[in-house]
Amino acid sequence: MHMRRAGVLLSIAAMAAGLTACGGDGGGGGGGGQSYSTVADKVNGGATIVVGTKWDQPSLGLKTGSEPVGFDVDVAKAVLKEMAGGKDVKIEWKESASSNREPFLQNGTVDIVFATYSITEERKAKVTFGGPYVVAHQDIMVRKDDASITKPQDLKGKKICKASGSNSYKRVTEGPPDGELNIAATTVDAANYSECVQKLNGSNLDAVTTDDLILAGFAKQAGGNFKVLGQGFTDEKYGVGLKKGDTKSCEAVNTAVKKLWDNGTMKQLLDKWFGGIQGLNLSTTAPPAEGCS
Repeated sequence: MHMRRAGVLLSIAAMAAGLTACGGDGGGGGGGGQSYSTVADKVNGGATIVVGTKWDQPSLGLKTGSEPVGFDVDVAKAVLKEMAGGKDVKIEWKESASSNREPFLQNGTVDIVFATYSITEERKAKVTFGGPYVVAHQDIMVRKDDASITKPQDLKGKKICKASGSNSYKRVTEGPPDGELNIAATTVDAANYSECVQKLNGSNLDAVTTDDLILAGFAKQAGGNFKVLGQGFTDEKYGVGLKKGDTKSCEAVNTAVKKLWDNGTMKQLLDKWFGGIQGLNLSTTAPPAEGCS
């Protein structure tokens, strides 16, 4: 009796292992049992692509209905369509916060990430980046009635947000190579930037500092409660995250990004989501590709 039960359990375990292996190196799910070694192969095979985006960032990736909407979401759709030779691609959206982008790529939870993902040397050790598809600039957002902070140097002694998984606070509090300004500001922990904005609104913070596109989205959503200083002090190259070593897909992404800039799609998407926001200087030309590694 016990031997029979053990045999059944072993058979179930073997079946589970076989199902797990069907995901292939392309990661994600939705492959219909087919194994793919790269995301590019998965796209061309007509499989569902699991795309990681933010779900809490207005104008970039915000989920209010069945799917997220925003600039990163539209860029993801456009890039994947180009990679598929102009055919629509089936997409499954997966929320990817700053703190789980690398793990999700490494363990195959997602195939590809479009999530305000700044390319850094530290991250390149874990991720293969396509792009960048746009360059943002770290800036500062404060309450609209706060006249005490008009430039980055005014953050000395102020409370700024430290969002989990984001390096933005380091650009203020540390000097090179990891930081930028080396200003003695106090950091306040938050799970993500939407929580940062809540804390700023509740006067638990003096400022939120991160990419200007992220800040602009929140400022637009808040309907005038906040202001962006327009004092960008870094270049944040937004890359397309892929599993480390997937250079074939990276090269396909770079080809797609260049075409979307050449045909005006990227400018249209930037204007759609960020046009007319005071203090925001939008990219007007394609950023050079970083190279796939």
